Amino acid sequence: MQFTTYLRDGAPRLAVAAGTDLIDLNAAQPHVPPDLRAALKAGIDLHAAARAALDSRAPRIPMASVRLAPLVPEPGKIVCLGLNYYDHAKEGGRDKPDYPWFFFRGASSLMAHGEPGVVPRVSTRFDYEAEMAVVIGRTVPRHTKEADALPYVFGYSCFNDMSVRDYQKRTPQWTIGKNFDATGGFGPVLVTADELPPGATGLRIQGRLNGRVMQDADTTDMIFGVAETIALLADVMTLEPGDVLVMGTPAGVGQARTPPVWMKAGDTYEVEIERVGVLSNPIVDEAA
Repeated sequence: MQFTTYLRDGAPRLAVAAGTDLIDLNAAQPHVPPDLRAALKAGIDLHAAARAALDSRAPRIPMASVRLAPLVPEPGKIVCLGLNYYDHAKEGGRDKPDYPWFFFRGASSLMAHGEPGVVPRVSTRFDYEAEMAVVIGRTVPRHTKEADALPYVFGYSCFNDMSVRDYQKRTPQWTIGKNFDATGGFGPVLVTADELPPGATGLRIQGRLNGRVMQDADTTDMIFGVAETIALLADVMTLEPGDVLVMGTPAGVGQARTPPVWMKAGDTYEVEIERVGVLSNPIVDEAA
């Protein structure tokens, strides 16, 4: 099953994907809240609601005709992992971390598939990071074990963790370089966990700058997989429905190249994950 979020009259609306079309889930099934996070928090059986909508005569809307929103427009938490692929840790001159390098993103940094990533006026060191996003479907109790973690995942999507590298390096914590507006591409669809291998392992993940392959790896290469990451976070915090985990990027980022490759206005970066989809964002300069 695939879900997406689109804008109608400026407000985000949860939809089920039907090929190249979508069906507004709340319009077809009024008991379903129009927001993915709200629907998950309410405990709605979204699989059943989506099947009913697909079997109904609910209007189909061409996906190409709508403007998408970030898949989860306002997650309660966005927890990201740095240095979570062996080759990316190596290209950064670091050994394998003994514990994930966690950092947070804010919802105001997110933008949808097709929306522009913005090179900020204060920097030209604007980098790409192809990543896999995990959407939590049910409350994860504290101290959940790794073996019990995966049933709490609702689904997976694509993410581009665009980074302003000079700001990222201004402090020992990465937060400031990871939270510029319009730097977190998220979407275009969520594929439910039952459609993918456990933990979404064994999937090819690729990043392309203007069609040129810059990053090419397999999700099996993650140092900390989805289940272990959830278990480690559960030692610390309660993960809630609609929270998002962003699972780190493989090697090939712009800052590690000689000379460095920075995204600039007129570029396009694509993140493709096998069996999940393709996230594409054009790049523009921040308006004066």
